[in-house]
Amino acid sequence: MPDYVAITYDEKRTPKTDYPLQMAKYLANRFNLKSGATFLEIACGRGDFLRAFNCIGMQCTAVDISQSAIDLNKDFGAKLCNVSCEELPFSDNSFDIVYSKSLVEHMWDATFLMSEIRRVLKPGGLCITMTPDWVSQMPVFFEDYTHCRPYTLDSLRDLMISSKFLTVKSEFFCQHPLIWNSKIHAFLAKIIRMLISTPKARKITEKTGIKFFRWSVELMILATGYKHE
Repeated sequence: MPDYVAITYDEKRTPKTDYPLQMAKYLANRFNLKSGATFLEIACGRGDFLRAFNCIGMQCTAVDISQSAIDLNKDFGAKLCNVSCEELPFSDNSFDIVYSKSLVEHMWDATFLMSEIRRVLKPGGLCITMTPDWVSQMPVFFEDYTHCRPYTLDSLRDLMISSKFLTVKSEFFCQHPLIWNSKIHAFLAKIIRMLISTPKARKITEKTGIKFFRWSVELMILATGYKHE
């Protein structure tokens, strides 16, 4: 019987694109991630982002709860782990960067995971966490039947602060590359958010094929924090 990863990341449903590589390059530049850094992805899924960070020079590995994900990412030594209740299968102070995208919303309580992320990070290491923004994605949040815990800017930041990360920051993140480096496109996206809802933006994108509408409105939260040196 196919598991969650096999269903959600079926290539007909979720085609592969160059978006993960664009994202990896953006985050590397934004947070000064060095080539050769040790990198752990929590919940790697199909492995698109894992391969993207590897492509820009990171020494990558991963964990996931899905056997399909492990099978797809054997070349990175991916390990099976239920991160909501099992310790990460790595020694203390192992990684420069621990990254997760669209993970914590699948967990009722992510405090144990955050403590484990902090444990395996090297002193001075960076945790990067991304999750759907509850305010903008509320109408569509539970389309994924495995979603259970939404987050806001404040709640994700407080989760990381309570987990003893330092220099914690949380911000809204638009998932369209044009918005990352263009003030004009960022301003246009802000105007679109004022005018239309997430369901409406999805419908416009479906009709026109212009992804800028959907990803201007359907926001993520990006949070970062460092382990004490």
